[in-house]
Amino acid sequence: VNLNCTYFVNSGAEAVEGAMKLAKRFTGRPHIASFKQSYHGSTQGALSLMGDEYFTAPYRPLLPGINHLRFNHREDLTQITEQTACVVTEVVRAEAGCEMETDGFLLQLQQRCRETGTLLVVDECQTGFGRTGTLFGFENFDLQPDIICLGKALGGGMPLGAFVSSKEIMSSLTHHPVLGHLTTFGGHPVSCAAAYAALQVLTQTEVHQQVKEKEILFRHQLQHKKIRSVTGKGLLLAVEFESEEYVRKIIAECIKNGVFTDWFLFAPHKLRIAPPLTISTDLIKRSCEVILNALERK
Repeated sequence: VNLNCTYFVNSGAEAVEGAMKLAKRFTGRPHIASFKQSYHGSTQGALSLMGDEYFTAPYRPLLPGINHLRFNHREDLTQITEQTACVVTEVVRAEAGCEMETDGFLLQLQQRCRETGTLLVVDECQTGFGRTGTLFGFENFDLQPDIICLGKALGGGMPLGAFVSSKEIMSSLTHHPVLGHLTTFGGHPVSCAAAYAALQVLTQTEVHQQVKEKEILFRHQLQHKKIRSVTGKGLLLAVEFESEEYVRKIIAECIKNGVFTDWFLFAPHKLRIAPPLTISTDLIKRSCEVILNALERK
């Protein structure tokens, strides 16, 4: 993947904003496609991508020209046309309850983008830096994105985001107008130092290579008659239960017993499993024991 040019910003949401501007500037096209019930940030442009009335209605009017597709619905890909500047997607739809592709949908999406000259933007803010077992989530699906958006783990705990593309695409922000994207604190030296240190730890200790084994352990431990499914990839998992009300009871019980967890914006009937990548096998077993004990009590 020829992603050799990085623009540092302040957060993942600003990375998405930058990617949207970059795609419009490079292609000269007016429209952007995203997927319903997807979270890409809370700024106005990123919020416009969400496609969920509960979260967006209070802030309308939002950006025009946004087409919301249904994930895993191949027939919706025909809505991507020669007027579409980019499609923004996640490879694991985190806030949708760690929804995964079916039947090679992501490669079909990429193919449609290639056919129409549309840029493929992959939001890696939640899936990047080892979370799915590879350095970036798109590597699990043989994708070749044109732009990726980074945030969260990028800064190693400090505020930092970035959008990354090829030099050819990124250079379109250098003229007409000059300084096509600006940021005051993006690329701050302290945040970049933290990001560099975190990346060194991740790559030199190869902690992300243990993620798949830890996923298997979580899945093995989290078996109970009240658990309907466990979805997701790596250490980004969702445990499905019968209702939002029941999940809230389990979360409260878990927190009371030392396990911090929560639900998902668009899947409140699912419990989130997203621990630090450095979690030990002992802590995985202990946390799962707390969850299972909560199921027995509730």
